Amino acid sequence: MKLCVIGAGYVGLVSGVCFAALGNTVVCIDQNENKIRQLRAGGVPIYEPGLKALIKDNVEQGRLSFTTDTSAAVKEAEIVILAVGTPSLPSGEANLSYIEGAACEVADAMNGYKVIVTKSTVPVGTNERIQNLIAGRTNYPFGIASVPEFLREGSAVIDTLQPDRIVIGASDPHVAAVLTALHELLTTNILNTDIRSAEMIKYASNAFLATKISFINEIANICEKVGADVTRVAHGMGLDRRIGSSFLSAGIGYGGSCFPKDTQALIQIAGHVDYEFKLLKSVVEVNQGQRFNVIRKLEEALGELEGTTIGIWGLAFKPNTDDVRDAPALDIIQSLLEAGAQIRAYDPIATSNFRRLLDSPEIMWADSAREAAEGCDALCLLTEWEEFGEVGLDELSDRMRLPIMIDGRNVYTEEQIRQSVFAYYSVGRPQMNNMDAGQYRCVANP
Repeated sequence: MKLCVIGAGYVGLVSGVCFAALGNTVVCIDQNENKIRQLRAGGVPIYEPGLKALIKDNVEQGRLSFTTDTSAAVKEAEIVILAVGTPSLPSGEANLSYIEGAACEVADAMNGYKVIVTKSTVPVGTNERIQNLIAGRTNYPFGIASVPEFLREGSAVIDTLQPDRIVIGASDPHVAAVLTALHELLTTNILNTDIRSAEMIKYASNAFLATKISFINEIANICEKVGADVTRVAHGMGLDRRIGSSFLSAGIGYGGSCFPKDTQALIQIAGHVDYEFKLLKSVVEVNQGQRFNVIRKLEEALGELEGTTIGIWGLAFKPNTDDVRDAPALDIIQSLLEAGAQIRAYDPIATSNFRRLLDSPEIMWADSAREAAEGCDALCLLTEWEEFGEVGLDELSDRMRLPIMIDGRNVYTEEQIRQSVFAYYSVGRPQMNNMDAGQYRCVANP
């Protein structure tokens, strides 16, 4: 099939490349000329394992190309995929100006029947709005569908090519048949439903996963007070098939481009129909507070933070991505700077993106994990990059001024900590703090 994907951001680029890998002819469109120039030159504007090689292969096979010319690409396509951003407005509602603009461009370029698919995450009723916009600007026939994405950053290529399920929301049986044919090479688990339900499935799925994360973090906070180990609690819970083990890893909360945006948008969607989504509001509140437990533990360990040097391992919101949108590290480092601390920060991939959002003369940007730990009064592990767990704790303590670690992702094992000299603060594993860090306070704050 001939496809064009409008929006070469995270979702659009990964989806377009993977559709090309299935043998379709795909044109990815973006108005950012620098991005298109980079893609044409063989570069990739985002970090995603496996994506660069897949782009190179499909460009060489003639199945994949990049352009800023929406009109020409739409004219050649049978299926038009809308994958532009829907960022949050200050109110928390989704900003639909980009997708509405893209719909108008598609309408103006129509030269025959097209299947128009919304892959962007949009509030319930948006596809009907898009249908009306297009119908008001063209006399050509077209079909509308909602096919939400369920990609995880860091494993997006695998998630696209090996999905749990495909959701196709379409009222026209012909549109549903075309899109089923497009996706059936990926999985037989295809759910055909109405458009509004498809739109809601995406929000409901992300809200439920966010709820699991906030729930296990609340359990972790209780575990710290009663002496239980949240990793063992989560394991026991996950053995129940009704619960499952995924998204039960306690930590410093979720971030990124999806969960924060989608939970806020769903709260707003509920509000517009006079329903207060109390549970989801609490999920958001818990998540925001969870990241500041890092600051509280640092204060417990060091007392006043003014004049201390704090190492930061990890700036991306999760490993295997350079995405720093709403990353916990943003709030944590900002709070440390406001408290008068000096920062030594390192991330394998995301440093340049992070610096565009937060930079300061009080931050030293390290080139390695070991360099970031050098001379620090405490070290905060905020993103569970694999390389961090490979640094020996004995070596680490030799490099640091004080052997104090706040492990926000529970990377180190109990055995590793028991054999070390570290005053170690994890999430929900209180018995692993095997040394009283209070003895260091006078050293850190002479």
